[in-house]
Amino acid sequence: MKKIFLILLTAVIVCLQGCSGKRAQRAGTLLTITDKDGYTIVEIADPWHSEQMLHRYVLVPKGRPLPQSLPEATVIRTPLENVLVFSDVYSRPIAELGDAGSIKSVVDAQYFKTEAVVAGLNNGTIVDCGQSTSPSVEKIISAKPEAIILSPMENAGYGALERMNIPLIEMADYMESNPLQRAAWIEFLGLLYGKRDEAVAVYNKVKDEYTNLKAIAAGAKKKPMVVSEYVINGVWYVPGGKSYKASLFADAGALYPWADNDKTGSLPLDFSLVVSKAQAADFWLVNVYGFELTKERMLGLYPHNNQMKAFDTGGVYYVNSATTGIFEETAFHPERLLREYVKIFHPELLPDYSLRYYKQMK
Repeated sequence: MKKIFLILLTAVIVCLQGCSGKRAQRAGTLLTITDKDGYTIVEIADPWHSEQMLHRYVLVPKGRPLPQSLPEATVIRTPLENVLVFSDVYSRPIAELGDAGSIKSVVDAQYFKTEAVVAGLNNGTIVDCGQSTSPSVEKIISAKPEAIILSPMENAGYGALERMNIPLIEMADYMESNPLQRAAWIEFLGLLYGKRDEAVAVYNKVKDEYTNLKAIAAGAKKKPMVVSEYVINGVWYVPGGKSYKASLFADAGALYPWADNDKTGSLPLDFSLVVSKAQAADFWLVNVYGFELTKERMLGLYPHNNQMKAFDTGGVYYVNSATTGIFEETAFHPERLLREYVKIFHPELLPDYSLRYYKQMK
């Protein structure tokens, strides 16, 4: 008995010595945050290669000495005060945390809608570093960012950015298949800005509202069928069954023809394949850019679109992403998009809500 006790005691001591730090997987499959004494480790799993790690960061508050022994990682001093942002998707949560002033430079400036960023671009306090496909190295150097916040792409490098000795914050949030998993990435941004508690509070509110809307949708008397996107250059890219959008459809109380598919990305199909499986869809959700959608315009996009049932039954709803800000505003607030879907699929469940992003095609 004494021998068994000594073995157990030894195991506990070893664990205490070697397992220091609180490790928590915050955003499902991709983001893991581990608290250490005086610093935080953030690990991002590779979305395309499950056995690999995309990036590891060590976040150390400014003013504190660097720990003597650190794992191989990109070291970032927090809070960030000068960043280059590649997408308005990330300027939104940064602004929500009260740190829009840290955004000193951007690329693809024409696509930003966040008021503070637009104002900064207009008055010259924010540097326009050109296009994301070929950003201006000279302007980036002159802006002196402490970090560059961007989205990773499969099998794609960063060219000159990788040689500039500026930390690249690879936000792989968009690869999460669950809306709340993606929204939870705001905690990573909160850590970067010394606003972790505030970020967690934002996420908890989002989670509560999303869960409540999901429960409301679950009470619907019937589940309509929904299809999304449309033919572009001969190909109809429908969301995979394990995708972010498919998850939203299910949570909004709708049936999705490809729900059993195991892909997290889009499925390239031709029109006939979509029609054979989704012709009877009650609702058809379409994203357009820079124009309003009418039946005539819909037929101009593809002459056989009227074969879909929703074309003639008033079931086509579209969003103009150039003006509504739907992509920028809902990435970290999926409850806003879920509310839209519940209103479209089950209008009787949200009688006092008016659509914010989508319009019915006339």
